[in-house]
Amino acid sequence: MRHDENHRTHRIGWLRAAVLGANDGIISTASLVVGVAAAHASRDSVLVAGVAGLVAGAMSMATGEYVSVSSQADTEQADLARERTELATQPAAEHAELAAIYVARGLAPALADEVARQLTAHDALGTHARDELGISETVSANPVQAALDSAGTFTVGAALPLLVILVSPERWLVWTVSLTSLLFLAALGGLAAYVGGSGVLKAAARVTFWGVLAMALTAIVGAFFNVSP
Repeated sequence: MRHDENHRTHRIGWLRAAVLGANDGIISTASLVVGVAAAHASRDSVLVAGVAGLVAGAMSMATGEYVSVSSQADTEQADLARERTELATQPAAEHAELAAIYVARGLAPALADEVARQLTAHDALGTHARDELGISETVSANPVQAALDSAGTFTVGAALPLLVILVSPERWLVWTVSLTSLLFLAALGGLAAYVGGSGVLKAAARVTFWGVLAMALTAIVGAFFNVSP
């Protein structure tokens, strides 16, 4: 009987960066736009602020993700280099360490020793990376992919509030941008949860709550610095 499995762990890296980018794009740009609009600035001023926020935010996301994930990748490579040296200089100790890991997971000592021996013969570094260090190809750091995903999805997310500015009556900018952005956030949260295999409603409610909070605070700031004549 065929047994099909559809796990989602392999999506963690790109899904995290993509959701973070789009979510930040919507929230930060919509909040910026709402804050400026609440100060009674003109539509052109609001639009310029939004576009500037899009460009700056996309570059910030790309830089932040690249630096962060590069640091993770550097740490992984340093650990792998150390493990490679220990395998070459202390093979018996590394074998015992690996066998002890399998015993702790529930294998009998004799079986754990045999499993450690066979896996080491097949791929010593890969086995220790996975079972001792917790590093695998599925979740390993990819700085370039993370940076591109974050910048690209931030741009897409940030473009949504800007499109609303173009079609909304100027006097209703605060409300139309706020409400449509909350709908975008809820849809994004639900979609990300669906792709990741988790609860859709909970994820949508969570991201919507933080969107409401961000836009409310910036609206208060904008109203305080009223620029209307």
